[in-house]
Amino acid sequence: MATILLIEDEATVRETLAMNLRAEGYDVLTAADGMTGLDLARDEGPDLIIMDLMLPKLDGLSVCRIVRKDSDVPIIMLTARGTEMDRITGLETGADDYVVKPFSLGELMARVRANLRRSHADHRAQATRLSAGELSMDLLARRASLGSAELKLTHREFDLLAELMRNQGAVLSRDLLLNRVWGFDYIGDSHTVDVHIRWLREKVEADPSTPRRITTVRGVGYRFEG
Repeated sequence: MATILLIEDEATVRETLAMNLRAEGYDVLTAADGMTGLDLARDEGPDLIIMDLMLPKLDGLSVCRIVRKDSDVPIIMLTARGTEMDRITGLETGADDYVVKPFSLGELMARVRANLRRSHADHRAQATRLSAGELSMDLLARRASLGSAELKLTHREFDLLAELMRNQGAVLSRDLLLNRVWGFDYIGDSHTVDVHIRWLREKVEADPSTPRRITTVRGVGYRFEG
């Protein structure tokens, strides 16, 4: 079973979350401050980190930046600050997901499972095929199909859909998608992502005006639901 590192300075929250994670079968390591959490992350190599944004000794964003220098472990950020800028900053610093306090345990557990699934998939040998329901992609042949019908995708649309499907269940910001699909040296407006998402929806959604596969997370970005 996966090992989860929980970095949270509020004792009641830390103990409650640790108890519930263990009840789900996870091994749990805990830390009450950022420095201790960073040491555990380096020494123990957890499968996933749940971390508060506001931490003593070393804040969550700083821990995230340092961990990201040599690890791609999934990081879920807990924050009492739910503004758009806070969420975007957390995601662009290297967090994979965020949960705004107060949150339900059910929501957090679902996000833990989703991020672990994606992480396990990423660490397998590089997949040459992606699939979700009737939607499938052959990455080597660069072909995508919906049921028995082949989709006519542009180069960017194909790469964008592949990135979304690889990270199923995770929220990806516009800037993150722009960097991964268009490249770090791309000079242009991040709204080009919105345009390509709209074009993709016209090809993969039964009703593009009410998307079910590619959903919008207001103020953050997009999530592929499968």
